[in-house]
Amino acid sequence: MRTGFDNDKYLSMQSQHIKERIAQFGGKLYLEFGGKLFDDFHASRVLPGFKPDSKINMLTQLKEQAEIVIAINSGDIEKNKVRGDLGITYDVDVLRLIDAFHSYGLYVGSVVLTRYSGQPSVDAYIKKLDSLGIKVYKHYPIEGYPYNIATIVSDDGFGKNDYIETSRELVVVTAPGPGSGKMATCLSQLYHENKRGIKAGYAKFETFPIWNIPLKHPVNIAYEAATADLDDINMIDPFHLEAYGETTINYNRDVEVFPVLNAMFEKINGTSPYKSPTDMGVNMAGNCIVDDDCVRKAACDEIIRRYYKALCDKRKGNVGIEVINKIELLMKQAEIDTSYRAVVKAAVDRDNETGGPAAALELNDGRIITGKTSDLLGASSSVLLNALKVLAGLDDEIKLISPEVIEPIQALKVDHLGNRNPRLHTDEVLIALSISAVTDDNAKKAVEQLPNLKGCEIHTTVILSQVDENVFRRLGINLTSEPTYENNKYYHK
Repeated sequence: MRTGFDNDKYLSMQSQHIKERIAQFGGKLYLEFGGKLFDDFHASRVLPGFKPDSKINMLTQLKEQAEIVIAINSGDIEKNKVRGDLGITYDVDVLRLIDAFHSYGLYVGSVVLTRYSGQPSVDAYIKKLDSLGIKVYKHYPIEGYPYNIATIVSDDGFGKNDYIETSRELVVVTAPGPGSGKMATCLSQLYHENKRGIKAGYAKFETFPIWNIPLKHPVNIAYEAATADLDDINMIDPFHLEAYGETTINYNRDVEVFPVLNAMFEKINGTSPYKSPTDMGVNMAGNCIVDDDCVRKAACDEIIRRYYKALCDKRKGNVGIEVINKIELLMKQAEIDTSYRAVVKAAVDRDNETGGPAAALELNDGRIITGKTSDLLGASSSVLLNALKVLAGLDDEIKLISPEVIEPIQALKVDHLGNRNPRLHTDEVLIALSISAVTDDNAKKAVEQLPNLKGCEIHTTVILSQVDENVFRRLGINLTSEPTYENNKYYHK
């Protein structure tokens, strides 16, 4: 696989830049940390070479100086909001994040519940956190936020919020997802620190859009595709252009709210340290792109993947047609269409040829392997085994798992576990293959090729079960599907 991003340079440059920003504010910095800290697979897909855990590894270089504050919107607790990528609610994800930070040796100081208004479910959550020994603070809704600055920056605004006690010079404010109140938490703390005579500053760390590459660079377009449901729009930062005569890229929400933030800074500290939204950022990712052609291709691949995801989400009733329309416009900007993704045509052709669901997988060397639906295996399981045979240099006629092994598993599923579909899912196939590998050298050779599936592309002609989607994600295979179910039922597991 080609590498377009220097990860080591990024870790070094990014941590040094944050240290410089801490010094700029006299020794205390509230850093709003957007995006995913532990598992930024979007960044790793569009910037080949970027490791999904790069940001958390960068923070570990500052762990003696840093503490973590996790913000969660009380309304998200009340609504049981779910992280789409992990399938867990935001309140549960807070606990997952705390454990993950601890595993890296990072100190989690507290959890802040934003927009708290006495919701019973939130009170129950507070008791749960208290019982676990986790410090909890409450921040309240402020009428007119973010525009009524006179009220916001007063004892009736930020002044009503709990003051979060912190002990280190770098306070990283993160959250399970967008809309959690990270920025408001940082600004509230600046207000309280100022009242206590403590010098403190604010900065923002967002990987995308990348501020120092062109507006219509595929990497920035891919970010718009990823956030199409949030109505984020990349744009030239007009404040930066006016202040410095330099073209930089930001997105609409930061540009729209910057005059308000600037006024808050002035009211809290007397002056504002920033002349533009770009000034607030500390992201160095753009400086670490080492192969622009490589990242352009990777970003175009991601735009197409986001398009198919939107099509499937609409079929599931999770998004509207406007999301699809927006991504179609972005595809036109990037001058690509679905034919850019080679596995799409291969899967559809195989489907037409066999008359049943099919799949196509592109190996990292460009070879495309297909799989069809049979009595024993679904298309996803079939293409997975076929790909492993090719990687292991095995003849196509070789059976890695004998029917004598598959049939008892099918009987167990149907006769005892109540499944109507006897075909093996990908996780069941991999377990059966691993068992066969104990006594079969060919199966052993195939199992040894599993790491080489990372970064491969796959397309299926039907929407997959959550089980199969999870297996492909864990193997590092990038999945897209046609927005069609295998049957015409109303309920799909």
